[in-house]
Amino acid sequence: MGDYSASASKQPESEVIAPVSVFTSQTLFILALILAVVLVTATVLLARKKFANRGDAIILVGCSDAGKTAILSTLAYQQTLPTHASMQTNAVLVPLPSSQKAVRIIDVPGHPRIRNQFQEHVPHAKAIAFIVDASTVSRNGAAVAEHLHMIMHALTSLPPSRETPSLVIVAHKCDLLRSTATASSEQLAIIRVRTILERELEKRQVSHVNGVAVEGLGAKDAESELGGLECSGSGEFKFADWEGGEIGFIGTSVIVGKAASVTADEKRHAGDDLASFQEWLEELP
Repeated sequence: MGDYSASASKQPESEVIAPVSVFTSQTLFILALILAVVLVTATVLLARKKFANRGDAIILVGCSDAGKTAILSTLAYQQTLPTHASMQTNAVLVPLPSSQKAVRIIDVPGHPRIRNQFQEHVPHAKAIAFIVDASTVSRNGAAVAEHLHMIMHALTSLPPSRETPSLVIVAHKCDLLRSTATASSEQLAIIRVRTILERELEKRQVSHVNGVAVEGLGAKDAESELGGLECSGSGEFKFADWEGGEIGFIGTSVIVGKAASVTADEKRHAGDDLASFQEWLEELP
């Protein structure tokens, strides 16, 4: 009887399976394969989304008579055609010889009444080229800076899901500046444009932050709601410190009526050179 009760009180012990034994080498391989597929799929989807949000057009903007249409005609037709202040947007497919591809370039008029049209094209922009007449920027720097401020505000106002287009400032008509023993006309044009625009944008930045009138700005500009000039560091406006992204500078020139069939060296000696601009186009992602 005692033996029976003792045996009855004993319960069968449940078998404990070690966690490691469940995951065989084959199971681990399958799980790793599934994880790799998920990661690759997610990467591809993110890359496609990023590409779709990048845009595919190059936007030419800038004040009237800066030379936007002359640059466009030279790139598209290999000849700089006589132009006048345009009042309508022009779009042309420009071939890129090095990559055997073509890029869509949109020339937006710079007249104050219609220059806001550039905002219609920003959602489709891969990059924006702001054209400045380097030979006259000393006289109209405030107006040029106002136009550039609009562009920078638009770029910094894009939603986070939208990749910010590249921005380059083109110091155009640099052939009208006389080179020196230490600097080429292109280098001088870039220095002039950069210096004057930084000074004028600094005025606009102070006006926006403090809400006070600044010499060279009208009352409307002093109360402007435009932002987009924030800089890192001391806060003083410098293109190198702009929080909206990297801004490039290049110098260009064209000669009206001159065919582009001449060699690059001949064009460069004649003061006709869009090589830097073409290189910038080729290097865009």
